[in-house]
Amino acid sequence: MKKIFTLLFIIHLTAQAYAQRKQYETADINSWFEELKTASDQSFKLWNKSIYGPILLIDPATRTIYANELDGKKTLKPSANLYTGILPQEVNFSNTALDWNDKRWAMIMLPLPENRDDRINLLAHESFHRIQPDLGFSLNNANNNHLDEKDGRISLRLEFEALKQALMSTHKNDMKRHLTNALFFRKYRYVLFDEAAKNENLLEINEGIAEFTGIIVSARSDESTKQYLINGINRSQNNRTFVRSFAYQTTPTYGYLLYKTDNDWNKKIDKETDLTALFIRKSAISLLPPTEQNFKNLSKAYNAAVIFEEENKRDAENKRLVKTYKNKFVESSHFEIRFEKMNYSFDPRTIIPIENLGTYYPTTRITDVWGILDVTNGALISPDWKKVSITKPISIEKNLIKGDGWTLELNSNYTIEIDQQNNFYLKHVKIK
Repeated sequence: MKKIFTLLFIIHLTAQAYAQRKQYETADINSWFEELKTASDQSFKLWNKSIYGPILLIDPATRTIYANELDGKKTLKPSANLYTGILPQEVNFSNTALDWNDKRWAMIMLPLPENRDDRINLLAHESFHRIQPDLGFSLNNANNNHLDEKDGRISLRLEFEALKQALMSTHKNDMKRHLTNALFFRKYRYVLFDEAAKNENLLEINEGIAEFTGIIVSARSDESTKQYLINGINRSQNNRTFVRSFAYQTTPTYGYLLYKTDNDWNKKIDKETDLTALFIRKSAISLLPPTEQNFKNLSKAYNAAVIFEEENKRDAENKRLVKTYKNKFVESSHFEIRFEKMNYSFDPRTIIPIENLGTYYPTTRITDVWGILDVTNGALISPDWKKVSITKPISIEKNLIKGDGWTLELNSNYTIEIDQQNNFYLKHVKIK
């Protein structure tokens, strides 16, 4: 089954003023495209390839498209040096890269950040995803559920704290010491969880390298770049989960610190590169053995007491939530919809792994051959990506089905049936 994974990870920062607009000025949009083109030209050597190319800016309120190029099927219309149109309902909007109307695009949702550097950072991040396959990097949807477990979160938060100290260090030796400790916490986590090293690396190759690209293309000063990275780490602490979002903080930080001494390191990697091993080797770091005693000793310097207390409280609440959602979407009567050609958008900061049963998404929009599912109050997607479970329907009116926090616009060649366990499911109907 072909799956298109899109991340609804919107980095708005200080863009609230734009959020009140009902219509965007074409002069502004043209200037944003020009900003990115100029920044892309100036940073060409980063990948020896321009990241500037086809871009779709989407107004979520109206689904209006503002593009810098004509689409392959010529459905967009010229308008003041732009190309405009309406994004079809079957296409989910999010910050991502996608193939649409015979072209590969970077798609970014409006409003954009007001700050120029942050704006270029976001545009460059998604533009990297557009050229990612051309650079030989695979798109991955790795499972990092260990980062929702207490010990996984603790070790990651300690790594974050050590990275912050490395960024704030004014002396080279202090920076290297904190960087060494950050990588120790990472290697300790890899001892605790099987597959952690492989799966974290997959996401860091995917999202981490994209964010590193955005940071370099934005060309902030050294001081501003470090503060941007520190602010990102601090903001990440408010995320419900790190499962799909941690790479936005880790790889860019390691990568930027390495870039200051080797600005070609990124051109030497491919989809098989072990980034952790590379950062250790390139930084000439020697790590202590990843033992529990060394972990306890090193953690004291990185706010360990507060982190342990917070994570113990969170763990108890998280177990309660897992039990609730397991009952709601698995044990109780529910509605299962199997995927055929699924495309979805979601916010990776809010998802919750539910044991080995799948992942809970508080909100998501799923399109498939059977129709459009909008979820605002929770759904469970199976670990094999073959189906989604939602609560039972409350009302069925022709092709519009509603439940508690969800609506389904069903195509005419599908119907709903109930099995002996009182579970609902879709059935394809052949139209004569």
